[in-house]
Amino acid sequence: MTASCVFFGTPEFALPALDALLASDYDVRAVVTRPDRPAGRGRRLRPSPVKQRALDAGIAVLQPPRLRSPEAVTAITALEPDFAAVSAYGLLIPPEILRLPAKGVLNIHPSLLPRHRGASPIPAAILSGDEVTGVTIMLMDEGLDTGPVLTQQQVAIGPNEDAGSLSRRLAAVSGGLLVTTIERWLGGEIEAIPQNPEQASYSGQLEKDDSTIDWTQPARSIWLQVRAFNPWPSTETTIGETRLRLLEAWPLTTEQPGASPGTVLRVEAVASPDGPVAGAVVASGSGELALLRVQKEGKRPLSIDQFVLGEREFVGNVLGSRATPSC
Repeated sequence: MTASCVFFGTPEFALPALDALLASDYDVRAVVTRPDRPAGRGRRLRPSPVKQRALDAGIAVLQPPRLRSPEAVTAITALEPDFAAVSAYGLLIPPEILRLPAKGVLNIHPSLLPRHRGASPIPAAILSGDEVTGVTIMLMDEGLDTGPVLTQQQVAIGPNEDAGSLSRRLAAVSGGLLVTTIERWLGGEIEAIPQNPEQASYSGQLEKDDSTIDWTQPARSIWLQVRAFNPWPSTETTIGETRLRLLEAWPLTTEQPGASPGTVLRVEAVASPDGPVAGAVVASGSGELALLRVQKEGKRPLSIDQFVLGEREFVGNVLGSRATPSC
């Protein structure tokens, strides 16, 4: 008899997992996703990527405002799922629903638990300077990413990879890993291994205010921030009164004595992981940071060699202040 399931998910990250379930022999009886949200200039209600994919596949969609509500619990109970799968749903699953499936609720978490539990594991891995992260399939309990682990798959982090790129690669891994894990779990081939709480770390919710650069920090820390916060909440500084978003950068070990943090010192060729590229070298609290790709407020993203063509007095500016270029 084919095992039945309910899938919980909302953003684009969850699509590979849903697609893998839909392509499998499992009976996906419904998808539970967050309510439609206003988006775009017109603030029209827009369905989540998971809702749209489910509708395209002819799968029933549930969008309860509260999972704890009697109506939501009753609707999901009526589906009689053998198991449930969760990928970036966006809210904790309440105990009333965790207890429903006989084989439990399997959750996809984009880190190697117990490292980087919480809301922002992908940016946290980059901010921490990790060279390897991965995907964990765990059985959910009532805690925050504290349930026992079923399987994990490691994924190397590229030398200048940002959170957007890493998120897409982890999502791609999650689909196949989920279906393989479900098959082995239902077949009694694997056991759930408790996490070691002494090895746990936590990642908090990112806020828009996190985007502002503190140029007194070391160049390496700012570089990690640029990567971790791309695409959101982004990493920003200012040229005078105008915001400047940093899209790509590279840390240098060179340092100019006496240079104020945030000062644009020069434009030169930089040996980045992708080969030699033009970089605008900025002083920091320790070392220098080469800006490789930026976006001025209201403008399109540009490589530094393109950007300086329209900002001929860029060198000498003190970013993040109202200072004018030096004479």
